[in-house]
Amino acid sequence: MPGMGHAPGAGNSTIIHDFHSSLGRQAALILVVLVLLFVAWNGLRSLQYRRAVARGAQFPPPRPATSPEPVARRVLRLGFGALWVIDGLLQLQQAMPLGMASSVLRPSAAGSPEWVQRLVGFGVEVWTRHPTTAAASAVWIQLGIGIFLLVAPRGRWSRLAGLGSVGWGLVVWVFGEAFGGLFAPGLTVLFGAPGGVLLYVVAGGLIALPERAWVGQRLGRVICSAAGVFLLLMAVLQAWPGRGFWQGGSHSKPGTLAGMGQDMAATPQPHFLSSAVASFASFDEAHGWAVNLFVVVALAVTGLALLSGRRRLLYSTVIALVVLGLADWVLIEDFGVFGGTGTDPNSMVPLLLLLVTGYLAIVRAPVAVDAAAPAVAADPERRWWELLDSGYIGRVAAAVGAIAVVLIGSAPMVAASVNSRTDTNLVEAINGAPQATATSAPAFQLVDQRGQPVSMADLRGYTVAMTFLDPVCTTDCPIIAQEFKAANQLLGSSARKVRFVAIAANPQYHSVTALDDFDRAEGLASQSNWLYLTGSTSTLATVLNSYGVAVSNGVAGSMTIHADMAYVIDPSGVTRWILDADPGSSSAQQASFSSLLVAEIDQVMHS
Repeated sequence: MPGMGHAPGAGNSTIIHDFHSSLGRQAALILVVLVLLFVAWNGLRSLQYRRAVARGAQFPPPRPATSPEPVARRVLRLGFGALWVIDGLLQLQQAMPLGMASSVLRPSAAGSPEWVQRLVGFGVEVWTRHPTTAAASAVWIQLGIGIFLLVAPRGRWSRLAGLGSVGWGLVVWVFGEAFGGLFAPGLTVLFGAPGGVLLYVVAGGLIALPERAWVGQRLGRVICSAAGVFLLLMAVLQAWPGRGFWQGGSHSKPGTLAGMGQDMAATPQPHFLSSAVASFASFDEAHGWAVNLFVVVALAVTGLALLSGRRRLLYSTVIALVVLGLADWVLIEDFGVFGGTGTDPNSMVPLLLLLVTGYLAIVRAPVAVDAAAPAVAADPERRWWELLDSGYIGRVAAAVGAIAVVLIGSAPMVAASVNSRTDTNLVEAINGAPQATATSAPAFQLVDQRGQPVSMADLRGYTVAMTFLDPVCTTDCPIIAQEFKAANQLLGSSARKVRFVAIAANPQYHSVTALDDFDRAEGLASQSNWLYLTGSTSTLATVLNSYGVAVSNGVAGSMTIHADMAYVIDPSGVTRWILDADPGSSSAQQASFSSLLVAEIDQVMHS
C-alpha cells in the first residue's frame, strides 16, 4: 500500500522525455521524406534543363497565362493555414501529454448529455492510454494540414488540403470539443460557440469548393447571410432568461459571464493580461444586465446588417464586428492559448476571418471571363514531364511533403486507437523503469488455493510472473490482481507458457479458504494458469524474507502493509526483472502496468 494514489504530474520528466523522443523520431522521418522530395524535384528540373539545352529550346519554358487566385479565397486559405500551424505549435507544450485529457477533453464534455460524454470518453481513453503518442501525432497532423493549405494555392491539391481541414476538424470538434458545447448549458458565442474548430471545418469546406464557385458575389453573400443568421440565433440565446447572463452576480456569486472571466483570469499568464480579464469580470459582475443588453443588441444589429447584403452597410458591420470580436477575444476568451494546455486561439479569430472572407468575396469577387487564355504551342518532341513548370513541380513536392507530415502524424494515432495495450511509460513515470537482474529465484515449498503442493521447481519450464498479495486487502492487492489478470488476457495464446503466481502476504489471514475467497471475488478462480500460494506462518515468513518483502500489520489489525513488487522469472528459475507494482490512481496507470508486465514477459519468453 505505500504508493497508493500516486499519479504522474503534467510536468513528469519521464513523459516529457518520451514526448520529445517521439517528436524527434517523427521529425527525422519527415526530414528524410523532404530530402527525397527535394532530390526528386531538383533531379527533374536538371533533366528538363539538359533536354532543353540539347534541343536549343528555351528554359524554363513559357508559362501558360492563368488568372490569379481570388483574393477572398487566398485570405481564407492563408489565414486558416496559419491557424492550423499555430495550433500545431501549441501542441508542443510539455503539459499536453498528461494535461490534455484532464484539462481540455473531460471539461469540454462537462454538462453535456451522456451520449456526448461517451463519445468524448473514447477520445479521453485513447489519449490517457497513449499520451505521448497522441500528443506527438496532434502536433504533426495540425502542422501538416496548415503547411498543406499554405503551399497549395490552386487546383486539386488545394482542394484536398481543404478536405483535410474538414476531416481532422470534425474529429477534434466531436472528440476534443464535445461538439463545441452545443448540447451543454451556458452556450454563447462569447465563450466560443459553436466551437472554434467547427469554423476550421467550414473554412476547409469553402476551400474545397471548385474555384468557379468564387467567381461573382454569390458565395460571399451566402457566407455573410449565414453569418447573419448565426449571430441572430446567438442574440436570441444570449437574451434567453434563466441562463445567468442577465445577472452579473447574486448572493456573492458571480454570474455566468463574470464567473467565466474570473476563471480565465486565474489561468497562468502575464499579469497585465490577467488584470484586464479580471477587471472586465468585475465590471460585468457589477453591471451584468447592461453588459448583456449591449451584447444582445450588438449581435442582433450586426446579424441583421449582414443579412441585408448592402455593400456600404457590410463594410461598417465587418469593421464593428472585428473590433467587438477582438475585445471578446482578449477580455473574455483570454486569447485561448494560456495555461499550458491552450490548444487554439478559440473561436473569435476564425469567426472574424470567415466574416472578412465573406465581405471580400463580395467586394473583390473575380469576374467570369469567356475568352480563353492563349495556349502554349504544343511541341511533339517534348515529353509530358518536360512541359511541367518548375514552380508547379515545386508546389506539388511541397504538397506531397505536407501530406507526408500528416500521414506520419496520423499513423501512430490510428494505431493507438485500436491498440489494446496501454503505453508502459505511464507506470514507469511513477514507479521507475523495471530493474534488470540475473539471480536465481529463491526456492519455496507452498500449497496453492486448492491445497495442492507447489514448489519453485514445479514452475520450471514456464515463465513466471510473481507478486505478493494480502487476501483480505481492499486497496492495492485487488488492483494488482486485476492487473495480472489483464496481463494474462493481453498475452493471448502465449499465456499457456506463463504462470501467474501470488504468495500470501498476511501472517494472520492466509488460509486456503481465504485465498479461494479472494480469487472468487476477483474473478481469478477460473484462470487455469493462476496460482495463489500459502503455507504455515513460519514458512511464509521465510519466503517473504528471501524475496525482500517486509510485512507489517495495518492500523485495523487485519490488512498488512507491504511493498508492492512483481518479479518476472525465466523458465530456468532465474529472476530477470523486478517491477514496482504500485497501481497508481487511475485505470490508465493500472493498464499501463499490465502492458509493462506483458512486455517483460515477452522479452523473457523470446530471449
